[in-house]
Amino acid sequence: MKQKIGLILGPLLFVIIYFIPAITGLEDAPRAVLAVTLFVATWWITEAIPIPATSLIPLFLLPLTGGTEEAIATSAYADPIVFMYMGGFIIALAIEKWNLHKRIAMTIISMMGTNSNRIILGTMIATAFISMWISNAATALMMLPIALALIQEIKGAQFLKPESASKFSKALLLTVAYSASIGGLATLIGSVPNAVFAAVAASSLDRKVSFAQWMIFAVPLTIILLAVLYFLLTKWLFKVEDADQISSDFAKKSLHELGPMSKEEKLTGLVFLFVSLLWVFGGLLPESLHVTDTMIAMGGAVILFLIPAKSKKGGLLVWDDMSKLPWGILLLFGGGLSLAAAFEDSGLTKWFGGMMGIVKPLPLILIVLVLSTAILFLTEVMSNTAVSNMLMPISIGFAAAIGQDPFIIMAIVAVSSTCAFMLPISTPPNAAVFSSDELEMKDMVKAGFILNIFTIIIISFFAYFWLPIAFGL
Repeated sequence: MKQKIGLILGPLLFVIIYFIPAITGLEDAPRAVLAVTLFVATWWITEAIPIPATSLIPLFLLPLTGGTEEAIATSAYADPIVFMYMGGFIIALAIEKWNLHKRIAMTIISMMGTNSNRIILGTMIATAFISMWISNAATALMMLPIALALIQEIKGAQFLKPESASKFSKALLLTVAYSASIGGLATLIGSVPNAVFAAVAASSLDRKVSFAQWMIFAVPLTIILLAVLYFLLTKWLFKVEDADQISSDFAKKSLHELGPMSKEEKLTGLVFLFVSLLWVFGGLLPESLHVTDTMIAMGGAVILFLIPAKSKKGGLLVWDDMSKLPWGILLLFGGGLSLAAAFEDSGLTKWFGGMMGIVKPLPLILIVLVLSTAILFLTEVMSNTAVSNMLMPISIGFAAAIGQDPFIIMAIVAVSSTCAFMLPISTPPNAAVFSSDELEMKDMVKAGFILNIFTIIIISFFAYFWLPIAFGL
């Protein structure tokens, strides 16, 4: 039903806004951009057709309606940030292909765990770390079987009383879901909205956001959110009284089954380490080299095709592996950036700024709190990519209207739209763990709502106090 409504509503909104100028009072070009945006946003929200297919609409409809030139609409699909994300995806494919991610996860859990709370902490760190480099959906799907195996091991050995075992199961599964989302905040490739932030900053503001700059802002935020998550799950909502009864032998057994690191794992790990170090410390290289985060990502991706694998024909990656690349996400990026470019080119950004100028008298901290709350709860029922793609261009005009640096508002959009913890439909990690039948809806809603409140406060604090320092504003 949602899809059928969206299928009709999207074109209807487009026709009304585009063909009745009196509604908005806008000139032809910005009105066309607004009409296309409402059309695309409606189909994104309702998933009337596959989201990547919807993301192709700006490519032809913006030039056709006079919203912007064809060169501007199409060039967004080849933005450097799109290729940086592609490079990150390709490196992630190699990590998954050679099981390096599972070894990393099991090593962290085996090092951390001697009781239930430590196992949860180890799982949290492993999930968040992997999610920094691999999509949150892929991370959750990889960690879910590990979490379920841990749960079965503990229930089978009867380490805990039935009530404690149930609490541990719920806490562990929610840890996987929430850590996958929170971990993605830490890097530009960890979450789509982060990369949208960097891309729109470059295209609309001509301001570069480096991998290292984003991490300076986001890593402390990620660590604090993970700390809050740990205490919320283990000390408040799902406190296990007989926590000391569990050992972490499961992780050690899994490592034993994996055996010694293969040559391919070691080589993939070296490429991953090399690329990560360049992303973080690339800013220290001489400017004359013109090394960018996109060049680093694509260089690392190509190297994986060059290094020969010992156990299989070809390199660490072969072209057949690219069938697993999430091309749809890259098209989604392009669609969002195309709309953002049209916003700026047509002057629609300034119109939105004028519309939102009414809140200028309010204190910035109050605006930040309200904005964080609205976006976070909006993301509970919408795709985080759709939210960030829709609101990132508008946030520039909003920031101008209230006389603030756009980075403050844009960062709130980026990080708030990644954090949605209440419902199974909110994020792929939430849906993945809810599918296990170990959780009830009320468990996720209660834990997610409380975590949402803490997240809103922490994000607002970071956007108001830490972001200006981290970005040197």
